[in-house]
Parts: sequence; structure tokens; C-alpha cells
Amino acid sequence: MRAVDKIAAGLADAIAFAEGDTTRGRVAAPLDVKDIRKATKKTQAEFADTYRLPIGTVRDWEQNRRQPDAPARVLLAMIAAEPDTVARLIGKASVHQ
Repeated sequence: MRAVDKIAAGLADAIAFAEGDTTRGRVAAPLDVKDIRKATKKTQAEFADTYRLPIGTVRDWEQNRRQPDAPARVLLAMIAAEPDTVARLIGKASVHQ
């Protein structure tokens, strides 16, 4: 497929999605970062420090100014499931750098 054909197909998908055809695209489910953080019993600053995230990013996520990208969503899902394990592994990784 030529590049122009790929672009045209992508544009057609985007238009269809904008018109309500959700079968041609994916939308990530909303993620409540504040709930994940509160479950760890940490302040924003503690959460950011523990998981090596910029504090401004945590604030933006919690205040819905920005949404986590795919890798951040994976990290947040891991934190939600196993916060202590993730903190321990991140701590070990930081020591070895």
C-alpha cells in the first residue's frame, strides 16, 4: 500500500469515528489517577517521588488537564495492582543507574 493510500484510509477512519462509527477506532477507558494515588495513601508529592513521576504530570492527570499515555497507563495499572512491588522495583532500578 502506498503512503498516500495509508493516509487516505486513516483519514476515512478518523471521519467515520468522528461521525460515531466506534468500530474503526479505540478510545482508552478513563483512568482515575487520584483514586490510584489515594489507595497508596500517599500525597501527590510522595506518589510522584516514589514512582519517579514529575509532580506536575501527576497534578495534570488528577485534574484532567492531561491523560496518561499508553506506557503511563500500564505503569498506573501496575501501581494499582501492586503498589509496594512497583515501588520496590523502581527503587532497585534507580540504585543501578
